[in-house]
Formats: sequence, structure tokens, C-alpha cells
Amino acid sequence: QVQLVESGGALVQVGGSLRLSCEASGRSAGNYAMGWFRRVPGKERNFVATISRDAGRTYIADSVKGRFTISRDNAKSTVYLQMDSVKAEDTAVYYCAAVFRAWSGGYSYTADDYNYWGQGTQVTVFS
Repeated sequence: QVQLVESGGALVQVGGSLRLSCEASGRSAGNYAMGWFRRVPGKERNFVATISRDAGRTYIADSVKGRFTISRDNAKSTVYLQMDSVKAEDTAVYYCAAVFRAWSGGYSYTADDYNYWGQGTQVTVFS
């Protein structure tokens, strides 16, 4: 069992920056690749970014590529989403998720693959 707790959601102005954090706890949390997804009310959950458990590989959604960066600190069992040059369309609830991958370089951009989810943190971008 892995527990995930997101933090860092806030109100931010268009063009600004924000860093989300997700702390993982529980048995073998370090064996999991991590991902960030987001959901706007009434719409589907969308993939944002994922990182392998060894932090050697990442994959970023085209909609945020060049603006968002995912990273992790395994010593702190924490994954981060650095959001720069935010846009109004980035407004959403952001969820952290964990997926087991036997290969240290594995990850996933498919929500259905993920085993554990956090409760979400709200990001609101205003102009």
C-alpha cells in the first residue's frame, strides 16, 4: 500500500510559476514510477507528466511540454511538478499517482495503469 499526499496548489497569475509536491509513504514506495494527471470538472482526467522510479526517464504531455517539468527526490520520497509560464487552461485539480514498474526506467502515461492516487490539489490560473 502506498499513500500519496499532494501539496502546493494555489492561485497563480497567467505567466507565473508554481511547484506541486507529492510525498509518498508506505511499503516500497521507491519501487514506483510516478505521474501527474489533471482534471477539470465535467471533463476527463488528462495525463500531464510521468517519471521513472530511477528518475532517469520522463515523459511530458504535449500540452505542457516546455513549460512543465517533473522530477523526484527518492531520498525524500517526493515527486515534483514545476509549472512555469502557466496558462488559464492549466486550471485544474492535479493528481499524483504511482504505478509499479519492475524496470527502474519504466513509466506510464495511461491513467488506468496506475495503482495509487492522491487526493488532488487545486491549481487556479487567473489573468
